[in-house]
Amino acid sequence: MEKPLEFSQFYRLLNAVKEGSESKKSDLEALLNQYRSSQNTDSPLHQLAETFIFVGMDELFNYAGTQDIVLIGKLNKEEWDKLKDERKAELPPHLANTMISYAKKENLSKEISDKWNSSKREIDKNIMNMARYITEGIIDAIE
Repeated sequence: MEKPLEFSQFYRLLNAVKEGSESKKSDLEALLNQYRSSQNTDSPLHQLAETFIFVGMDELFNYAGTQDIVLIGKLNKEEWDKLKDERKAELPPHLANTMISYAKKENLSKEISDKWNSSKREIDKNIMNMARYITEGIIDAIE
């Protein structure tokens, strides 16, 4: 049985940076780079989740037009509505769709299944739910 997916370290760091902890910025960047390379994953779904966290955060920065998490955390409803109009999409579905598109474009399920000698079908089956799960976590952390 696989270990449960657990990313509290990431969400705690993200929240600390959002709250203004300058000392945690480099820790968050290092963790995101680790997730990008997926070198320390425990399972196929863990690798998928780490990849989606990296892709989701990258797209959050693109969507908001800044990498300043403090600033992103301070955006008010009117500013989010303006971004929604400019981007022609609300942030949550946009992030999830970006993750799903990335997985398809990069043939991520094949890459992961090859690495872990696991079923591509099983990974494909989890892409949409994983994208939603990671999106919810990112949104909760920045609000």
